[in-house]
Amino acid sequence: MTAPDILWREPSPVNTSHYAQARAKADGTLAPTVTLLVTTGCHYCEDARDELTTRADRGDLEFNVVSVDSEQGRALQATHRPSMFPLVLLDGQPFSIGRLPRRKLDRALARSKAC
Repeated sequence: MTAPDILWREPSPVNTSHYAQARAKADGTLAPTVTLLVTTGCHYCEDARDELTTRADRGDLEFNVVSVDSEQGRALQATHRPSMFPLVLLDGQPFSIGRLPRRKLDRALARSKAC
């Protein structure tokens, strides 16, 4: 697939808190919150969004997408100054920049379940 073939869709706000709340009611734990800071034309952003949406749909985490062009996105960019996108925050702390490390995410989510 060449760059002109890639269609970009503007990020829409994704908030899966109802999944996290359902999980919290079911097992007494709170799901971690993942914030994804994205920009336009970013294939890593699309990949991370798809993976995190799937995990949020399973109730593993609460998930929010923030565009770098939004007020909140500009604030996150000024605070964390990522060298590339996407920026992934786990419970408000920097988790990764660029390609989403799935195994690292698996370990982090397993640790949060154990607590």
